[in-house]
Amino acid sequence: QVQLVESGGGLVQPGGSLKLSCVASGFTFNTAGMSWVRQAPGKGLEWISGSNNIGDERRYSDSVKGRFTISRDNAKNTAYLDMNALKPEDTAVYHCAFRRQPFTPMQTQGYDYWGQGTQVTVSS
Repeated sequence: QVQLVESGGGLVQPGGSLKLSCVASGFTFNTAGMSWVRQAPGKGLEWISGSNNIGDERRYSDSVKGRFTISRDNAKNTAYLDMNALKPEDTAVYHCAFRRQPFTPMQTQGYDYWGQGTQVTVSS
């Protein structure tokens, strides 16, 4: 049974930082490309970052480039998203998503596994 459990979200002031984690089980983590995808209130899904299966290829949307860092620890079956210089427009539910291919995904659809999401709220 596949499980993806995100954590690390919360309320943070503008300019602050958060680190999201996504712990995976039930599939072969080190052969799966992955992304972080978010959904702001009243809006659709937005792809923000992707990584290949071994973490040496990383991609970012323009909206988060230079502020967010994606990483993964295949020994721990865990993916991370370090978020710095947070803005109110970063407020969203953040999901990790995996696909059974090693390549870096850069879209909001076509994933085999999704996490339930963790809420990030950036507000003063």
